[in-house]
Amino acid sequence: MALFEENVKQQLKGILEQLGEEVQIIYFTQEIECQTCRDGRQFVEEISELSDKLKLIKYNLVTDKEKSKLYNVDKVPAIALADKDGKDTGIRFYGVPGGYEINSFLSALIEVSGKGAEMPPQIDERVKKIKKDVHIQVFVSLGCPYCPDAVATAHRLALENENIIADMVETSQFPHMAIKYNVSGVPKVIINENHEFTGAQPITAFLDMIEQL
Repeated sequence: MALFEENVKQQLKGILEQLGEEVQIIYFTQEIECQTCRDGRQFVEEISELSDKLKLIKYNLVTDKEKSKLYNVDKVPAIALADKDGKDTGIRFYGVPGGYEINSFLSALIEVSGKGAEMPPQIDERVKKIKKDVHIQVFVSLGCPYCPDAVATAHRLALENENIIADMVETSQFPHMAIKYNVSGVPKVIINENHEFTGAQPITAFLDMIEQL
């Protein structure tokens, strides 16, 4: 049974017409697929069929160890995005980006394809000055209307600076991580393990925290 109804597929097709260059969707699953792994595989398969500018590549977390290591993927289901040349963008989705998060997923595809809006020069300058390794985790729930903005902001930072990796982490699919990071409200943003804030914040709030690391 298809995840997306025909009318939704047509809407998605229309949005994906905005894509510029090819985008590689790299999907990580496991041999005996968990329920969310199956859903995730179906999600990326159905989305990638809607545009000839989307190339789907599937890996097994365990048997394709070198690829898991290359993309720093340690749990499934996981989606990484690469550009037309296969260059890693640092953009990750852990869990199926359904519900409101389909907006952050579509936004990321458009950004990676080279069709995103330009950053204001003063923000761009701050992003380019980041020389340290930065890991941003944005914890979300699929019913949260404010979460996609936080995810899109983190992903944009990763796209603009190769020292940054930004993860969307869906709390119901990774409850152990929600417990570990004491996630009681979403979106919750964790930067380099021990710096955090909750709520949809502007890109300047992300940069203020990164610059203090």
